[in-house]
Amino acid sequence: MKKFSLLLALSLIFVLPGLTAAKAGVNESDAKDLFKSNKCTKCHSETKTKSGPSLKTIAKKYKGKADGEANIIKNITTGPMVKLDDGSKEEHKIIDTKDAAQLENLAQWILSH
Repeated sequence: MKKFSLLLALSLIFVLPGLTAAKAGVNESDAKDLFKSNKCTKCHSETKTKSGPSLKTIAKKYKGKADGEANIIKNITTGPMVKLDDGSKEEHKIIDTKDAAQLENLAQWILSH
């Protein structure tokens, strides 16, 4: 029984990180292409605040939250009113794709910052 418990524990040590990596298997190139083609760079940068928050700031806000990915997808697909750095408000641009996999990949890429 001890051998089985030890084998199970060792298996989990090697398997669990692999499962996490598979979930976090972001296609960075596709995400960046979608980000740029939708002109997200007009308001967002990976590390610097422009008229909108940096991706690093967005990731910090949503990373580790159960609904973090869903909130990012909601913001990029529904066009909510957002407050810009200068205090003005405008509708957030809606991403030009309905492909759930592309949206999830983009959200995961944002969260990876």
